[in-house]
Amino acid sequence: MTDTAFNTVQASGSLRKRLMITLIGGTAILALILFFIVRGYAAQIAQNGQDSILEASVSSILDAAILRDGSVEIDFPYASLSMLDTLEDDRVFYAIYQDDELLSGYATLPRPQSVTDRAAFETLVFQETPVRLASASRVLIGASERTEISVVVGQTQDALSGTLNSISRNVAAFGAGFFALVSLLSFWATATTINPLQRLANAVKRRGPQDLRPFDKAVPVEMVPLVSSLNTLMGRLDQSLTQSEDFIAEAAHRVRTPLATVRSYAETTLVRVTKSENRAALRSMIRAIDESSRAAGQLLDHAMITFRADHLDRQKIELVALVQELVTRLEPIAQMKDVELQLTAPLPVEISGDPILIQNAVRNIIDNALKYSPSDAVIIITVDAQDRPKIQVCDQGPGFPPDEIATLTNRFARGNNAKDIVGSGLGLTIAKDVVAAHDGTLEIFNHDKGGACAVLSF
Repeated sequence: MTDTAFNTVQASGSLRKRLMITLIGGTAILALILFFIVRGYAAQIAQNGQDSILEASVSSILDAAILRDGSVEIDFPYASLSMLDTLEDDRVFYAIYQDDELLSGYATLPRPQSVTDRAAFETLVFQETPVRLASASRVLIGASERTEISVVVGQTQDALSGTLNSISRNVAAFGAGFFALVSLLSFWATATTINPLQRLANAVKRRGPQDLRPFDKAVPVEMVPLVSSLNTLMGRLDQSLTQSEDFIAEAAHRVRTPLATVRSYAETTLVRVTKSENRAALRSMIRAIDESSRAAGQLLDHAMITFRADHLDRQKIELVALVQELVTRLEPIAQMKDVELQLTAPLPVEISGDPILIQNAVRNIIDNALKYSPSDAVIIITVDAQDRPKIQVCDQGPGFPPDEIATLTNRFARGNNAKDIVGSGLGLTIAKDVVAAHDGTLEIFNHDKGGACAVLSF
């Protein structure tokens, strides 16, 4: 299964966006509620202030009314109306009644239907303008009679509207600032909330396919079930992978040992057999045994490389010494084929890497060159650090099929010129996986003068 198949995950929106929309939407609603509450409260306070002044004006007029010799006298106090002056020059209206008879003021000023000794208030439209009215009455008692004096005082609400508008603007500015501040805090809060999840995702992404250690870093309480599930899953995968690796190693070992025994018997029998058809059959058997043994060995190597690739045992490696040791070990095989291994290394080259993996990769490349080289050929192995540390192996064989070079590093891929040569198609794959684990590259090409070249760059 490819990486693309794992990456096709269905997404149902963004948690960060959902959280931000929730916080910002809640902030907007809260700002609106706050605006209307403060404005309503301010309107109530402002209205109470106007009502208090109107009540004082009505009371001062009623206090000035006296009943003398059967007639009502009112020494109209100037302060009763002057106290209603505002910066907006609100207009003031009044009406004074004795029982139901108008004594003074605006006859068209609406009079409440029921007027008591306690001030009553109402807002209505008078002369096409909203007017706040305050009304109250008082009973005057003389020697032989009594009469009721009613006073109505009204005032336009321009000053009140201006005050409310000013308060509304201030509250709106405060609400907008509050909204902006909480929006910024929402960005910060969502980032802070999502960051642990993002760190967990990055930690999983940075791990290699073989790194199945449990996550032991502290996470928020809400993420504990997720991390616990991941740790459980990785534990199962680790157990399954270990069993698979053990099975491959055991299988390769159990296959190679009896194959070596069978090959030994086949070679012994070949010496004793004289018939040509039997000798041909035995040679075919020996060839098949060699192919099976080599495949088992390289499968074991590939399994080992797959396991170690994400757990590199990095050490300082002197590449020239490593390659020289390999050349010395492969020299007997090369002499049996009359092939010369020629090592060229102008200067020591040091890298940091896993010596077992690098040795395995170089051995497979040299082994391939030995298989495809004719007798009396020379295999040139060059180690240098020009541009970057690299090992180049060039042989004098038939070279790579030009139209198959791009696929020869795939597992079990072999060129069409390798039908008569024992092989498993894993040598170049192993080399490519090793250099990839060391952040390097494997390049294969045909030499201008003939033969194949492989370059391991680290």
